[in-house]
Amino acid sequence: MANLEYGKSRVMEPAGVLPPMAWKLDNSRELRKGEVRISLEKVILEWTGFQQICYSCSYADEQIRARILDIIEKRGKLQNPSTRSGGSLLGTVEKVSDQFSGPEDFRVGNRVYTVSTITAIPLHIESIESIDYDYGIVNCTGYAILFESTPVYIFHDDLEENLTLAAADLSGSLYGAHEVAVSNHVCTAMILGNNLHDLMIFASMMRETIGRECHISVVLDESYNDKIPRKEILKILKPVFQEVFFADFRQPLREYRRIERERKDKEPIDMVIVTDDAAGIETVGVALVRDGGCMYFSSFQNNYSLAVCSAECLGKVVYTYALDQYMKEEGGFMIRVLHAMHPNLQAVDALYKKYSGQKRISRSQANSIKLQNLGNDDGFVYKDLVTQSMVAEVMNIAKYDCSVIIQGETGSGKEKVLELLHQNSDRRTKPCIKINCATITETLAESEFFGYEAGAFTGAQAKGKVGYFELANDGILFLDEIGTLSLNMQSKLLRVLQENQFYRVGGTRPVNVNVRVICANNVPLRQLVDEGKFREDLYFRLNICTIDVPPLRERRDDIIALAEAFIDKYNRKYGTSKELSSAALSALTEYYWPGNVRELENITHRLVIRSRNVLITDDDVDLLLNESAYGDLQTTLNQNFDRTDQMNFRDFMEKQEKRIIEYALKKEKTTRRAAEFLDLPQTTLARKKLKYGL
Repeated sequence: MANLEYGKSRVMEPAGVLPPMAWKLDNSRELRKGEVRISLEKVILEWTGFQQICYSCSYADEQIRARILDIIEKRGKLQNPSTRSGGSLLGTVEKVSDQFSGPEDFRVGNRVYTVSTITAIPLHIESIESIDYDYGIVNCTGYAILFESTPVYIFHDDLEENLTLAAADLSGSLYGAHEVAVSNHVCTAMILGNNLHDLMIFASMMRETIGRECHISVVLDESYNDKIPRKEILKILKPVFQEVFFADFRQPLREYRRIERERKDKEPIDMVIVTDDAAGIETVGVALVRDGGCMYFSSFQNNYSLAVCSAECLGKVVYTYALDQYMKEEGGFMIRVLHAMHPNLQAVDALYKKYSGQKRISRSQANSIKLQNLGNDDGFVYKDLVTQSMVAEVMNIAKYDCSVIIQGETGSGKEKVLELLHQNSDRRTKPCIKINCATITETLAESEFFGYEAGAFTGAQAKGKVGYFELANDGILFLDEIGTLSLNMQSKLLRVLQENQFYRVGGTRPVNVNVRVICANNVPLRQLVDEGKFREDLYFRLNICTIDVPPLRERRDDIIALAEAFIDKYNRKYGTSKELSSAALSALTEYYWPGNVRELENITHRLVIRSRNVLITDDDVDLLLNESAYGDLQTTLNQNFDRTDQMNFRDFMEKQEKRIIEYALKKEKTTRRAAEFLDLPQTTLARKKLKYGL
C-alpha cells in the first residue's frame, strides 16, 4: 500500500492532496518525523519552465531572480505555476530527524541530489548568487526539506555538478525512453530539440540501450544556438550523430520534406525523441517517424497532444509515449549514461563557457512560449506586472465559490477574467452561461431569467421555457452590464441569491438552483448605488470579491504581448507569416487605446490584412491609428450633431481640450508630469485645469 503520509503534514493549500499537487507547502525550517534538511547549492529548473520565466521577464536578470523568489514566497516550493514544472536540486545534508528511516549511508555532510521533481519539496532560498542560462541552473543559498520517500543519490565527485543536475532532471525521461526503445526493438532513431547537452544525453542513452549499431540522427532548431558558430556545433555533434540537420520548426512541413531529401540513410525511422516544446517540432517528428513507429516526449508539455492529433490527421499509426515519472532503476541508469558520454558533455560545457552570457531562445520556441503566461491563466495573454498582480488575485478568488464583481472599461478583457475564474474553479466542468443584461427588455426580463410554465402568457411556448438560472445550475451565471437591470428586476435577483430558489413565471412550485453569480459592469456599481440606480442590498450580496480590470493604457507591457498574440492568431487564420517590427511595436505601445484590448485586436487584424510586406512597419501602424483616431472623431461628431445643426467650433474644441487635459492628469497624477506629457508649461496646464474645474 502506498505511503500516503509522504509530506502530508507540509501541505497547506488545498488540504488533502499530495505535495506535487498542492498550491502551497509549509517550508518552515524545523524538521518533523521522517524529514531531512538539505543546505542548498544549486537548483535546476525543468527547461520549459525556466525558459517561460526567462521569456516572461524579458531575460532581465534581476526580474528573473525576483520572479523565482516570488514563486517560492507564495508557494513554499519552486514550481512554475504556468508550466506546472519543477526540476532537481543539489546540496549538502545539514540535519536528519531522529525518526528518519531512509538509506543507512544517508548522513550529515553528504552531498546529494534529487532525481524526482522538486514540485514535491518544500524549500526556501535566501539569496540567488547567479543564474546559468545554458542549463537553467540557479546557484543559491537556502534549504530544502526532503522526506524518507524522496529519491536522492550521493553526488559523484568525478562528475561535474552542472552535468549531473542536467542529467538528473532528465533521469525519468531517459529511463522511460530506454524501456520504449527496448520494447519496440528500435534500430533507427532521430532526436529533435535545442539543448546540446540534452541531445547528447539522449544519444548516449540510445547507444547504451541499442548498441553502437544504432543509427542516430539529430534535428536542431536553426536559430536557437545562433550565437555559437554552426561549425563548432557540428564539430561536437558529428562524432555522436550519424546525421545532423538544422531546421526552422515554424515551417514544419517544408522542413520535413527538405530533411527527407537530404537524409543519406534512407532507412525508416523507428523512433523519434522530442526534447523541447518548440512550436512545430511535433509535426516534424510525426512526419519523419515511420508508420507504426513510436514517438517519445521527454515531457507531457512537449506538444504531446498536438503530435497525437497530427498523426491522426496524416492517417498514420504512431505510438506515442511520455513517461516523465520516477522509476527506481533510473538513478543508476542515468549515472551509467552520464559516464558513457562524459567527454562529449564536457565538450558541450566548454562550448557554453566559451560563449557564456549568450541568453539564447529560439524564434520557434519563443512562438510557443509567448502565449504562455505568468500564471495558470488558460490563454490570458499578458506581461505587465499590473496584470500579473490582477491574475494572481483572480487565481486566488477562483478557488472560493463566491459571488464576484468584475469592473473595467469596455474592451478591457472582463470576459477573459471570467474565463479564468471558470476554468480554475471547482465548477469548470459545468456550464458558464453568459448574459448581456443590456439586451434584455424590462417586460421579458423575468421570464428570461426564471423561465415560464406552459401557457403562462399569450405567445408563450407550448412546452414552457427554461430560464438562465436553470441553464446555469451547478455552474456559473455571468451577468454582463448588470447595472442596466431595472430596480424591480434587481430585487427579484436578490431574492434568488438569498434563497437559491425561485418560481417560474406562471409556476406554483419552487425551483432549487446552485449557481455562482459573477457580474460585470463598465461603470463601478458603487457609483450606481450612490446615484440610486442600483440596490445597495444587492450590491453587498454580490460584492464578496471585486476584480478591477485595468485599462490597456495602464498596463503597457501587455500591448506587445497581446499584439504578437493577435498577429499569430491571424497569421494562422490566413496562412501568412507577418511580423511586427520593433518600431511598429513602439508605435503601438505609445498609443492611448481608448477601446482597450478589443481595439488592439481590431488594429492588428487590419494590419495583417492591409500590410503588403511580411514585416509590418511603424508607418503601417501610424496610418491605421490615424484612421482610427479620425473615425473616433467622426463618430463623436455624428453623435453630437445632426446635419441641420450648426457646429460651434470654439465650444467643440474646448470640450476636446478638456478631455485631453483630464486624461493627462489621470495618467500622470500630478500637474507637473501632466504638463511634461502634453509639452505645455506647468502654469498653462494649471490655468486650464482651473478653467475646466478638473
